[in-house]
Amino acid sequence: MTDEASDDARVGLFPLFLKLGGRPVLLVGGGPVATAKARALDEAGARVTIVAPAITPELDALAVARGWQVQARSFVPADVDGAWLVIAAAPAEVNREVGTAAEGARIFVVAVDDPAACTAYGAGVVRRAGVTIAISSGGDAPALTGLLREGIEAVLPEDLDAWIAEARNARVVWRAEGVPLGERRPRLLAALNRLYGATPAAELSPDAPAAPALPPRPPGGRVTLVGAGPGDPDLLTLRGARALAEADLVLYDALSSEEMRAYAPQARWFYVGKRACRQSIAQDVLNRILVKEARRGRRVVRLKCGDPFVFGRGGEEALALAEAGVPCEVVPGISSAIAAAGLVGIPVTHRGVASAFTVVSGHHQAVYGPIIAALPAGGMTLVFLMGLGQRADIARALAERGWSRQTPAAVILGAATPAAWHWTGTLGDLTEVALPRSASGERRQPGLLVIGDVVAIGAQIAATARGSSPEWSRRG
Repeated sequence: MTDEASDDARVGLFPLFLKLGGRPVLLVGGGPVATAKARALDEAGARVTIVAPAITPELDALAVARGWQVQARSFVPADVDGAWLVIAAAPAEVNREVGTAAEGARIFVVAVDDPAACTAYGAGVVRRAGVTIAISSGGDAPALTGLLREGIEAVLPEDLDAWIAEARNARVVWRAEGVPLGERRPRLLAALNRLYGATPAAELSPDAPAAPALPPRPPGGRVTLVGAGPGDPDLLTLRGARALAEADLVLYDALSSEEMRAYAPQARWFYVGKRACRQSIAQDVLNRILVKEARRGRRVVRLKCGDPFVFGRGGEEALALAEAGVPCEVVPGISSAIAAAGLVGIPVTHRGVASAFTVVSGHHQAVYGPIIAALPAGGMTLVFLMGLGQRADIARALAERGWSRQTPAAVILGAATPAAWHWTGTLGDLTEVALPRSASGERRQPGLLVIGDVVAIGAQIAATARGSSPEWSRRG
């Protein structure tokens, strides 16, 4: 590496978007970080060569599927020869070797979380409807880059594909008519406004009829906390649907199905849930947004998966609104704690099997550990929300408290969404169950665990129903 590499903070970065389709790219490293980079390279259509002593099973499967070369060994400088780009996702000392070799060959190298070894930096990327937005902090603050990416993604219009189509068609016309570049931006803005039935004032003629007056709005805004249920729009309550129909702004969570947008066609929608265990907007910030937007006179719906007051932090939001003097209505929803199990045919209680059920937050052992310790082993049903990442620790903790490893168990993802998935087995198997991932390689669907003998009742119901009626379905 040259001395100039240490001066990156004093010079600006020159942003580019690389066309890597079919071009050779070297990836050094085989761990989870390298696997994530490989998925991004795959999206770009790159022809990847992987050099690492060992690689993750997921990376191996991707390499086999794409016909990529895998060199199961340590990096040597000659590996960079012929590459258009090099990605170093290995230990720091290896990244430095890769950086030196790439510098000598005049090939740009991205060294993950190692700015000193870089001549290029990765970026937080937003892709939607053919638009790609990349954000970089020069390698100094990757966590901030991720937060900025999620913030930008939240404010992009959901119908961006319509914007792209309009701009593409307009560009063809403007080029044919010889419209100067300086005149195209205001014309495009006017065209986009027309998509929503709005006519800019500059385009109205003096003789144009006045726009019809909007009906008067009651003074002051309000917030409605609406339970979206387990994801299927048909399971939204009628009162919740009416609140959406009146909304100006909807702040929604992961299980709030995209199909629910039909209930609020005039509202702006913003995603404020969690992705990859990172919340896009902190709760205190979200509380301030609710207060601010209501005080502006807007009708705000906080659309929360399941029920607002069942592990939804709805109580915190209602309290913040009450303290600010903002009117708030709570519209209960069907809790996923019960609905998810029911949708796959598992009753959470069953006479003679389970006379009670307990809903537990499973995101941290400090929370669920004391509860498990206080419960009897068996005779009831346990439902763990937010416990997918802790499933192995939960299974071990239950076994240590006397629960049999043969206790039936289930994992349910996506509840009533089109991507719903579930697994049934035993408490002993729960540690090893592999969860499905999306095409991008990320597990986006929320889910829960159900543990208890009622899981076997669900399997019995399914087997009996299929035998008597092939058309029987357990989906609600």
